[in-house]
This record gives sequence, C-alpha cells and structure tokens, in this order.
Amino acid sequence: MENIRSVDELKAHLDEMKAEFDGLKKAERKSDDAAVRKAAAYSKVFWEHMHTGMPENALREGSDGAGGYLVPDEYEDKLVEGLTEHNILRSLAHTIPTTHDLRIPVVLSNTTAQWVNENGDYPDTEPCFGQTVISAYKVATSVLVSDELLEDSGIDLEDYILKEMSAAIGDAEEEAFFRGNGSGKPTGLVSQVSVGAVSAEVGDICIDDVIDLIYSVRKPYREKSVLVMSDDAYFKLHKTKYANGRYIWNPNYDKDGYETFSGFRVYTTKNLDVIDSGNIPVLFGCFDYYWIGDRGKRVIKRLVERYADHGQVAYISSERVDAKLVHPEAIKGLKIKTPPNE
Repeated sequence: MENIRSVDELKAHLDEMKAEFDGLKKAERKSDDAAVRKAAAYSKVFWEHMHTGMPENALREGSDGAGGYLVPDEYEDKLVEGLTEHNILRSLAHTIPTTHDLRIPVVLSNTTAQWVNENGDYPDTEPCFGQTVISAYKVATSVLVSDELLEDSGIDLEDYILKEMSAAIGDAEEEAFFRGNGSGKPTGLVSQVSVGAVSAEVGDICIDDVIDLIYSVRKPYREKSVLVMSDDAYFKLHKTKYANGRYIWNPNYDKDGYETFSGFRVYTTKNLDVIDSGNIPVLFGCFDYYWIGDRGKRVIKRLVERYADHGQVAYISSERVDAKLVHPEAIKGLKIKTPPNE
C-alpha cells in the first residue's frame, strides 16, 4: 500500500495481481496421468452416491464436513459456464479463486488541483488509498427429484442438477452483484460505482446522457468498456427518434453478434433500475476491474429423510462467493436527475 503513489500505479498493481490469479488458475489445471485417473475415479463414485446414496470411502477427501461433497473438477467447469448464462457479470467481470478474505488496495480520494497566488505554496493533495475486502457469502438452492425418476435409468441426473442449480444460483448471484445490500450477501455494484453523468432532464433519459457517461470514463479504461443497462433504459433509448421519425440508435452489431452503441457492446439486465428520479439505470466501464471471488469449490449434498414421505430426494447445492469493484475509476453510472427540491 505504501508503495502506491498514483492512480496509474494502482491500476498497474491491480493488473499484476490479476495476472497472478490467472497463473494460479492455470497451474491448478495442470495434472499428470495419475491425477486424471484419480479425478475420473472420484467423479464416478460421486455420481454413484448421488444416484444411490451409498457412501464411498473415495468421497471422504471431497467431504465438506457437513454431509456434502465437493463437485468433480469437470462438473465445476460446467457449473461456472451455466452460471455465466444466467449472470451477465460472470461473463464481463474477472473471476479469481480465493481461500481467505482478500484485501485489495483501492482509491479513497483522488488528487485535486487548486488555484494559488503567485509564489504561493502548492497544495498538498496526493491521492488517498485504502482497502476493500473480497470475502465470501454462501448461496444455496435445492433440487427435488422423485424416487421414480431416480429409478429410471434414462435420467441424466448430472445435467438436470446442472441446469436447475445454474439457473437458481446464477439469478441470485446477478441480483446480489448488482443490488445486494451487503447483509448476508455481496454489496451491489450500483452502490459501489461513482456517478459519471446525470441526465439532462428530471426523471428521464436520452441518447446524449449515455454519451456523457461514456466520456466520463478515462480513455485507458474506455477502450475495453461495455454498456450495461436496465431493460427499461434499453427500451426507451431504442425508441428515441429524430424529428423525421428515424430511429437514432440503429441496430449495429460487432463481429461476434453483440449489439453496440457508439461502438461499445450493450448488455441488458433486469437487475438495474427503471428510469426514475435518483435511479442509476445505466453503467459503463471496464468490468475487468470488477472481481468475483469464488471461495473454494461448490458443494452438493444428498438428502433423503426430509422428503421421504413425499417420495423425493433433495440435492442441496451451494457456493461461497463475493464480488467487489476494485478500481472505482473503471466503471461509472448514469444517474437520473431529481427535481430541484429533492
């Protein structure tokens, strides 16, 4: 911390940390033939247990100590892919593995300039740095399967749990990552970003407001930035027309098929605000500096007794995760102007 003296040095430090985490993830994936065989054996007995409930000694090292078992590595990758389909921030942010609370340096206040008299003293206004913490919050869901379905040899239990867990937890993640209050869940991104632009009109939004937001973000971040907006804002901006009735925002797409605005990719979410005074319905910036910390591996627990009377088996799936904006300059929000008396 004491070696960081400027915002640019902080950016360089965060980029270096990010590269180190990427290296750790790649190192974890390196395995020899023995490790591959061991992983395959664990996966086999894991799913045999999920189908039949029979305990296996081979599962002991994968136990979470509370009756649950760590999911196999290959299945973990599929789960993360499934979460990405239901949580757009998973595809935009940078995901890091954590084993404990991680303290990240952040800017608390930036350098400012002041007018001084001739031969007067220069102001002492160096940037102030602090820390933010990526912790871990637990989110869980349960999937119910009938005894009859389990007895059907044609059921793809792995795929069924994957789809149900990904949808439920992915939706919960996105809601918390955008709007979470920090009580038992992550603090939402909306409350972490600074306001880059305020709409010109009270309680409304226009194309010019979004352009103001884009250019409120410094160029080093702007080049890798995207727009994320609420469905309401997307709908309103799309319907904006010139006086001759022609739409201002034409449906331009980049090479990968993503819609763009002023050359920047556009994403929509139900978890940003509607257009109303004081709300923030649009975000713009480089989401590489929004870090998602996955604590350990995901766990699945098989429950029989609780739902036996109903002829069902429950699979409780859980993960521990947190997310923080580690560089406030990287992402900014568009705030809807409020009436003068508010």
